[in-house]
Amino acid sequence: MTHPHQQALVDRMRVLQRSSPEVEAAALISPDGLIIASALKPEINADRISAMSASILSLGEGISKETGLGFLEQVHIQGRDGHIVLMAAGEKAVLTALITAQAKMGVLLMDMRHAAEDLLRIMSQDDQNQTE
Repeated sequence: MTHPHQQALVDRMRVLQRSSPEVEAAALISPDGLIIASALKPEINADRISAMSASILSLGEGISKETGLGFLEQVHIQGRDGHIVLMAAGEKAVLTALITAQAKMGVLLMDMRHAAEDLLRIMSQDDQNQTE
């Protein structure tokens, strides 16, 4: 899936990685599991990560809806060696980040929220251009 502003999206994810070095990799993924933009390491299988992210997102949305929690904002998976955070970037994308175990999650989640808002703004430029 090629987005017209793909380089701007990748650049914004790289800014997240520079400002929060604990973010080892990041990708912007559509709800149906397609990569919109990726700042993943070459050794990471982007297709598998995007498909699994979409599955996790779907499960999270289902349980959020079933329990009345409202719109799903994020899913946090914690493993012994690190974290994976999926954060909504509007309704059409999710920011997935692979994070080191040493990360200070409060600050990092705030940085991710700002990045997700910026990514949504970049993606929305197309919608604005089409209505003009």
